[in-house]
Amino acid sequence: MVGERLAVVSGGGTGIGRAIAARLAADGCRVVILGRRAAVLEEARTGIERTAGPGTVVPVAGDLTDPAAVEAVAARVGELGPVDVLVNNAGAVVTPPEDGSLASLAASWRRDLETNLLTAVLLTTALQGMLRRPGGRLVVISSAAAQRGGAGPHSAGSYAAAKAALHGWAFGLARQLGPDGVTVNVLAPGYVVDTGIFGAGWSEEFHARKVADTLVGRAGTPEDVAAAVAYLASPAAGYLTGQVIGLNGGAVLGR
Repeated sequence: MVGERLAVVSGGGTGIGRAIAARLAADGCRVVILGRRAAVLEEARTGIERTAGPGTVVPVAGDLTDPAAVEAVAARVGELGPVDVLVNNAGAVVTPPEDGSLASLAASWRRDLETNLLTAVLLTTALQGMLRRPGGRLVVISSAAAQRGGAGPHSAGSYAAAKAALHGWAFGLARQLGPDGVTVNVLAPGYVVDTGIFGAGWSEEFHARKVADTLVGRAGTPEDVAAAVAYLASPAAGYLTGQVIGLNGGAVLGR
């Protein structure tokens, strides 16, 4: 059965985004998954619907750094009804500067800001008028890197800076949308395995260091993130807004 609530998840084809989409579908939402690659989204739809049922997932391909593509995405979402849940999950650690020049550094920073910040700003702005009032839920996926700096051995600082910028932007949205009964929260995961950021190519030593950095002695999983999002997206979370919630096994203590 197709759920009555409508959720939109950017970066919903793989890793954390796919796990979030699967959890929201299991919780009774109809889920629109967004991403650049249509084939990847279709594969995710097929996998999620094996459990959640046919018609549960709507894949919509588009480059969320492109304003025209975001407008097209918004038009498709608008055909489906009011948006109950919007999860801004799209993002990545972009390739570091090719050389030591300022021009290369500037290009790398622009790519990271576009991928991790502008995607959320454009999508949210395009869908803001569609958020259900009252009761809408906006969740922004950040990173522990925003709280402690860095993002692994390849970081030039731009990833952490882009994710940190999401926090101030989300606080402003929380103030703006709170009177309409719409909540806005940031979820900042730490080390999560089986994702595009922490995927193939990382050494066993790196994994061991990241696990040792936690207080619970294990890495996070996409399902851990999905469970937290499921609560933030639920009707039960109506009094929780304007917060940055660390999901990192204690690697970064609350502050």
